Amino acid sequence: MSKGHLRLVLLAAGSSRRMRGGDKLLEPVGGVPLLRRQALACLQAVAGGEIGAVAVTLDPARPARLAALEGLAITALPVPDAEAGMSASLKAAAHWAEGHALMVVPADMPELTAQDFHKMATAYVGVSLRACDDAGVPGHPVIFPPEALPAFAELSGDEGARAILRAYPPELIPLPGKRATTDLDTPEDWAAWRAEAGV
Repeated sequence: MSKGHLRLVLLAAGSSRRMRGGDKLLEPVGGVPLLRRQALACLQAVAGGEIGAVAVTLDPARPARLAALEGLAITALPVPDAEAGMSASLKAAAHWAEGHALMVVPADMPELTAQDFHKMATAYVGVSLRACDDAGVPGHPVIFPPEALPAFAELSGDEGARAILRAYPPELIPLPGKRATTDLDTPEDWAAWRAEAGV
């Protein structure tokens, strides 16, 4: 595939409802808000040349998330209907990436690294890819080919892109450990992960 053929979107417009008042994307990891940390990892992966641009979906009602990205060379994608669920973010991302392959990365997965994004990008040769953990459990990131993106317009609610993955079955790309499947949604998730990871 040609260099820069792929665009990467970090999904960061979710509500953090299960954090009971906190914002999981602003939780500090190594002294940096998780959202900024993951955006930096995405930008680091761009250096390989396969990823042409990085965007972050954002709920305009959460300005602290945009502030956490200050100074970074990313495209902010406002999702004013973020309350409609994940489909709203995915529609915005697909519209932004039109004509390119799209790597979708949830922002609440702190174990994903620039190396993981680079591995996925270099493995892409025109068919859908999905990361899995070392036990073979499917997770994220997911890469969709350009021809799959028009179907995102039909998504609704919080279902994600499962229907599109059925239409464009992905090859699985293993990532080390549980990187592809570790997402943190509750204060208890965060406490357990910090204790286990020594963060």
